Amino acid sequence: MAETVSMEQLVSLAKRRGFVFQASEIYGGISGIYDWGPYGVEFKNNLKTAWWQEMVYQHTDVVGVDSAIIQNPRVWEASGHVEKFTDPMVDCRKCKNRYRADKLADLDTADLAELSAALKDTKCPNCGGALTEPRPFNMMLKTYLGAVEDTATVTYLRPETCQGIYTNYQNVRDTTRQKLPFGIAQIGKAFRNEITPQDFLFRQREFEQMEMQYFVHPDEADKTFARWKQARMDWHQKYLRKANLRFREHGAGERAHYARAAWDIEYQFSFGFKEVEGVHNRGDWDLSRHTQYSGQDLSYFDETTKAKYIPWVIETSVGVDRLALAVLSDAYTEEEVKGEKRVVLKFHPDIAPVKVAVLPLSKNDKLTPLARAVWQQLAGRYNSEYDETQSIGRRYRRQDEIGTPLCVTVDFESLDDQAVTIRHRDTMAQERVKVAELDRAISDQLKSF
Repeated sequence: MAETVSMEQLVSLAKRRGFVFQASEIYGGISGIYDWGPYGVEFKNNLKTAWWQEMVYQHTDVVGVDSAIIQNPRVWEASGHVEKFTDPMVDCRKCKNRYRADKLADLDTADLAELSAALKDTKCPNCGGALTEPRPFNMMLKTYLGAVEDTATVTYLRPETCQGIYTNYQNVRDTTRQKLPFGIAQIGKAFRNEITPQDFLFRQREFEQMEMQYFVHPDEADKTFARWKQARMDWHQKYLRKANLRFREHGAGERAHYARAAWDIEYQFSFGFKEVEGVHNRGDWDLSRHTQYSGQDLSYFDETTKAKYIPWVIETSVGVDRLALAVLSDAYTEEEVKGEKRVVLKFHPDIAPVKVAVLPLSKNDKLTPLARAVWQQLAGRYNSEYDETQSIGRRYRRQDEIGTPLCVTVDFESLDDQAVTIRHRDTMAQERVKVAELDRAISDQLKSF
């Protein structure tokens, strides 16, 4: 990651080039919620596709679901979220600003007594006022179902996607005839009423998760946990530089109530190493609790050993938006070319929002028909873009800033030799190729990155 890249630079680039916009911006925005623009939605969808191909298509023992955002409220009682899904919060007695107590104290703990002692002499960062004692704040967003808003109709927007996997565990087993060990994957929205959303896409109130829950025999849990932990790091290293990634184990006081083991894969943002994915050994907490609360037996009977048991769960959970921020940070590069600054997003081609751009040398009645024909030839195979306005240099720089791996230039010689020039984003090297051979040349060059 370039040392000079900052969150301000990423926010500016994301807005300027149509990756991310502030939600409801014309009304002043809304804290912790963002919209994805034309290039951002392609980029984000490519990340999700890459994850799905890795987790589901590359593993014959993993299948997918898409569960509802709103579930029966009993789901969240069984999962422990109603009781335990809290962050420690303090208020300023003067300006009424609210803060996460653990972040203000710089302590990875939810112990209120420990936080109270650590914050004893701390003043409000905003106005210098005195702070209240830390207290738990439940982060679930409430809503109501039906025509009457009362306690009988209260439900929640899901704070995580995995509970819909657990409630469908038996349905998936019955319909796919999966035997243990096997996994269930899901990509979907989650919602958390964060006290202090911050750092752009890193901590939001509405976000997406990519989760996989892998069901195993208790005796196989430790070995399976280690295997998935390393597999997930290997996947991240395809898209992020190894030097910017590390593992971090959760301490006993930091682990969630369900976790027997918990490790984060962290990326080095401009504001420090932070989690992009969690890998957890959840034990039998989830299926045991749903068995208890629903009255449905979610145990597994092994026909070979004749043993009956509650499966343990190994979880891998990625924040899509956090990962997107990490990839943007990692790809952002500033270079000097002929005395001018060049900003380029050096995305892996698999996740670049546009794969190839077709650029006539100039807007010209003779060049346009051939250039558009070349574009149409590529458009069916790649997400491609056609641009004929402004100088060719400015158009190259625009494609660099959105991370387009290859540009195809149609010039006046193309009218005679039926050849075009392919420009490589990272090296800016150029290669002359016949139009008839362009599909193969583009395919080969994308694979060579």
